Amino acid sequence: MRRMVLPGIARVSGASMEPTLHAGDLLLVLWGARARVGSLALVRLPRDEHGASRPIAVKRVTGTDPADPGRWWVERDNPRAGVDSWTVGSLAQEAILARVLLRIACRRRPFA
Repeated sequence: MRRMVLPGIARVSGASMEPTLHAGDLLLVLWGARARVGSLALVRLPRDEHGASRPIAVKRVTGTDPADPGRWWVERDNPRAGVDSWTVGSLAQEAILARVLLRIACRRRPFA
């Protein structure tokens, strides 16, 4: 059965993908698209240690889990901010919500 793939727009919040992306950047995404190694993706990370859900996050897909090729390893670009598979482990295919196609606008900058 084929997955429904729909275009959409997402806004970056947080600093976990700096310097690649910054808070406020707009992204063109494909909701429902499969992960690709090397691409950025919108993902649903597991609940935190207190059971609270985390917001949808942008992460880099770096490969499949060596112990389970049906799961994905995702990483942040900024080692000083955010959460990734080094913290929460690999993600199931269902946790990959969208593939990022491109950044369509940069963060808001004050006028000079």
